[in-house]
Amino acid sequence: MSSHLLSPPVWIDQPAQLKRLVDKLAGQKRIAVDTESNSLYAYREQVCLIQFSTVSKDYLVDPLALDDLGPLAPIFADPGIEKVFHAAEYDVICLRRDFGYAFANLFDTMQAARILGYKAVGLNTLLELKFDVSLDKRYQKANWGARPLPPAQVDYARFDTHYLLKLRDLLYAELGESGRWNLAEEDFERACETPENNAPRNNNGCASWERAAKQHDLTHRQETILKTLYDSREQIAERMDRPPFKVIDDKRLLAIAQTLPRSLNDLKAVGVSERQLRYAGQSLLEAVNEGEIAPLVSRHRNERPSDDYITRVEALKSWRKAQARKMGVESDVILPRAYIYAIARDNPNSKDQLESVLGTPSWRLSKYSSQILDVLRE
Repeated sequence: MSSHLLSPPVWIDQPAQLKRLVDKLAGQKRIAVDTESNSLYAYREQVCLIQFSTVSKDYLVDPLALDDLGPLAPIFADPGIEKVFHAAEYDVICLRRDFGYAFANLFDTMQAARILGYKAVGLNTLLELKFDVSLDKRYQKANWGARPLPPAQVDYARFDTHYLLKLRDLLYAELGESGRWNLAEEDFERACETPENNAPRNNNGCASWERAAKQHDLTHRQETILKTLYDSREQIAERMDRPPFKVIDDKRLLAIAQTLPRSLNDLKAVGVSERQLRYAGQSLLEAVNEGEIAPLVSRHRNERPSDDYITRVEALKSWRKAQARKMGVESDVILPRAYIYAIARDNPNSKDQLESVLGTPSWRLSKYSSQILDVLRE
């Protein structure tokens, strides 16, 4: 998609410009928002660009040049301004993490499309379908922390929000026509909440080395060595300001823990590259030595859920799948996975008890409470 027929986006990198933007956004009924981060290029990911679009203009805010993005906080928290995202969850997490924003009144075009039963819900697919517009995907994994951004990358960023308001209007109409707006509204409200306040997640709390260890038959000592290797990789990654997986991948660390290399040549034999040997080889050998004498790690062992709990989970999943077929949507649109586990755990036997899991007001509670309770009784 070319921007030659459009006025250029407004680049915001000065406090006075940011103030003028905030004043402009404060007068809008709805705005489109997106972010770009540098997760593939830095040890600590950060938001490197925030895109806004109104019905008449596109704006690109440069967080790397601005010391204070607090003036945007009232915009995100204002229930009178609808913020339109595509796949809001990740953007909300990043904006909350980096700037402490609170959120109110979101519209997620991807979730709206999922609720409507679209089989492909990527932004590029939807824009091609609705507007015959094809976005350039070359910059999906670009380094957004680099400056200056090349013009083509700036174009890519602006088009992530340029059509969102039009797309939102089309999907909103379809949600109303299909009778699914209340379900979408419920999910948009949940998207504003902090993860801690959302329905419980099925998280076993394992560290990353533990997750890798659980997938392979390691001895207790090998698990301990694997942990020291992961710790060493973190230190190297922080020093180099690179994502840990770009220092050395999990598969290599696992092979090192299993083979106990004693030399750089031994590391090379398990697939460590010459470049990795130069910046990490000695540290990896030291980590192996440390792991061989370190106290054995405490093994994280999940308690096996009760048979009754497992039965409830499977029954709820089976019921959810049947309902999803009827609506022509993915199963988690009917009942997100976190709700499945929470309901199976609490085993409510009344609508009031179920409400404590699903919340209120709740489209799911009003439509499915009796069916869910019947499934649990059966």
